[in-house]
Amino acid sequence: MSSGGPSQPSPYTPPPAPQQPPAQQAPTPQQPPVAPQPQAYPQQQPGYPQQQPQGYPQQRPAYPQQQQQPGYPQQPQAYPANQPPAPQQYSAQQYAQSSYMPAQFSQRPAYASVLAQPTPYAPPAPAAPSPAQGLPALPAARRGGRIALYSLFGFLGLLLIALIAYFGLFLGPLASIIGLVLALVPLAIVFFVVRMIDRWEPEPKSLVFFAIAWGAIAAVGLTLLVDLGLTAVLGMRGEVAGAVIQAPIVEEFWKGFGVFLIFLIARRSFDGPVDGVVYGALVGAGFAFTENIQYFAISLIEGGGEQLTVTFILRAIMSPFAHAMFTSLTGLAIGLAARRHASTGAVLGFGLLGMLGAMFLHGLWNGSSFANFFLLYFVLQVPLFVGFIFGIIALRREESRLTKARLGDYAAAGWFTPEEVTMLATPAGRKTGLGWAAQLRGDRRPLMREFIKDATTLASVRQRAITGRDPMAPADEQALLARTRATRAALLAY
Repeated sequence: MSSGGPSQPSPYTPPPAPQQPPAQQAPTPQQPPVAPQPQAYPQQQPGYPQQQPQGYPQQRPAYPQQQQQPGYPQQPQAYPANQPPAPQQYSAQQYAQSSYMPAQFSQRPAYASVLAQPTPYAPPAPAAPSPAQGLPALPAARRGGRIALYSLFGFLGLLLIALIAYFGLFLGPLASIIGLVLALVPLAIVFFVVRMIDRWEPEPKSLVFFAIAWGAIAAVGLTLLVDLGLTAVLGMRGEVAGAVIQAPIVEEFWKGFGVFLIFLIARRSFDGPVDGVVYGALVGAGFAFTENIQYFAISLIEGGGEQLTVTFILRAIMSPFAHAMFTSLTGLAIGLAARRHASTGAVLGFGLLGMLGAMFLHGLWNGSSFANFFLLYFVLQVPLFVGFIFGIIALRREESRLTKARLGDYAAAGWFTPEEVTMLATPAGRKTGLGWAAQLRGDRRPLMREFIKDATTLASVRQRAITGRDPMAPADEQALLARTRATRAALLAY
């Protein structure tokens, strides 16, 4: 663009509309006609030949409202009275023969590529559409439940500080750290088994963490406070009475109270016996973790490495599931009541019955240490543990049957195929589905896991809707149906 010449219009946008000159007023006898104003570059009008300034190419677009430049002849132009000039039009030929290029595209190499394709006029690219709507989120939990959960976490933090001070003062830092490291072994074993049970319908991670924290911090701390209070009121008790009567009652009460708190906080997530077993086992595993720290540290202080080894074998290898099995009875009773849509009072009554069973088994376990431990272990404790495992398997089969029935309702309505119901509601079907997803492009097993999780949750939501105990079930149902459809489409996309 030469200096002093007319500015070039952008070919990407339509030319601006020229300013309208004022309409000429008709002359009157008392007023002479007004002479038209000169224009530097007159527009082409009927009856006027188009004039181009000297020194410019012949084929150039006319630019309205151009200031008069020195050295260019001034051409007069007159408009008919009461008629504005015609708007300036840019033709395709003018665009094609124009040498104008926007500044952001004017940096060209000194030589043209032999593969270059001339583009004298490039209209703007079409505007991008708005982002697609994401998958719908499930309705959030009740605000009161979230506030209660956060408040309880704050309470657990204060108790944790007190427990750390207790272990550091009475057991010493070194023995406490060694006991903590060794206590992680049985905790990891129990947690792995519980997560295998919970894989059918995973519980919220915040509640899983709270269950472990309640058992490891609150149940232990409150048990120690009650023991100190009873000692101050009743004096020292015998070892047998303390281990067989007091310990089972106090410990199982506080552990069971934690399971009942989880039910109150998250009724929508606590909807069956499997959930009760999972939460009860996690609370018991947390309690055993902190108790093992104390036992391992005391064994190290009193008997050194030899006594520590014996205690580790007895508590971490032979009986890692003891506390988890006891408290799971309380959770099982609460879960059965929740499945029957019982009131809070009825759930509390069921929980107390389960707690009595947990106290009995706990006292029986502690009493075996004062008799022939190994005989009672293999005659009584091992069969109880085997029965516990078979009970878990039976509960999982019942959950599978219920999931298949509820997804069958959606299959009848056209949401799933019968083959998908079998894949989503049976362990063998899930294994086959994951294997198929692994063979797809990009290994789509994460999508298949999401599909299975949402479908299982959808089945439990329908069960809650059928029983009428969850007013938010219809909103959950619509969101989960949309999510399963989107996940299926992503699985089958090419």
